[in-house]
Amino acid sequence: MSTVEGRVALVTGASSGIGAAAARTLAGAGARVSLLSRRGDDLGIAGAKAFACDVRDSAQVERAVADTVGGFGGLDILVANAGVGAYGDFLDLAPEHLEEMVDTNVKGLLYTVRAGLPHLLRSQAADLVVVASVAGQRGPEGEAVYAASKFAQVGFMRSLDHELFRRGVRCSTIAPGGVATEFAMGRGRNPDDPDLAEMMRAQEIADAIVHAVTRPRTHRVLESTILPMSDDSMN
Repeated sequence: MSTVEGRVALVTGASSGIGAAAARTLAGAGARVSLLSRRGDDLGIAGAKAFACDVRDSAQVERAVADTVGGFGGLDILVANAGVGAYGDFLDLAPEHLEEMVDTNVKGLLYTVRAGLPHLLRSQAADLVVVASVAGQRGPEGEAVYAASKFAQVGFMRSLDHELFRRGVRCSTIAPGGVATEFAMGRGRNPDDPDLAEMMRAQEIADAIVHAVTRPRTHRVLESTILPMSDDSMN
């Protein structure tokens, strides 16, 4: 097994949910962590660097990555987790939600990887992890635009793997099913949704992220689909 001890890990969307759980878990395992979020929250993690950053703004992303590398001396693990969602029939979707999902989930990912990849290529133990969704493999009803943005993430990472694995950068996509967080609350999901009780927890996805980046360097986790036991795998 590899270790994250001493490695520099940058996590986007790090102020809550999966991102916060991943940042805390990586830090707890000995990584030096940089947290990017619109809130700029350091989560109380000792030694962490935190940056207020909207991944829709490429200049903000470039600055945050540069400041991370300048402060820590490099970048070894990039966890691209920032994302937004809104559910419902396509024609009922608010135009601003459409724009936000495409700009955050697609462009934001591209900006993040473009800023971080030159530094990953200089690392001796580089991992690029994207938190996508099972919606990017299935295309569920009521999630047309969200699914389109997540299919884009999955396709991007599949292509990048072909490009990068011989150069030492492992590309891993984590595709969870339902996770009980604040994600999409008030935008198709609500706090009294009975399905929340059967969903997974953010920590479980954080554990999957750490599992991917601690595999022996002789192999890589390409795509990991994680579903709650209540979810039919054929849907």
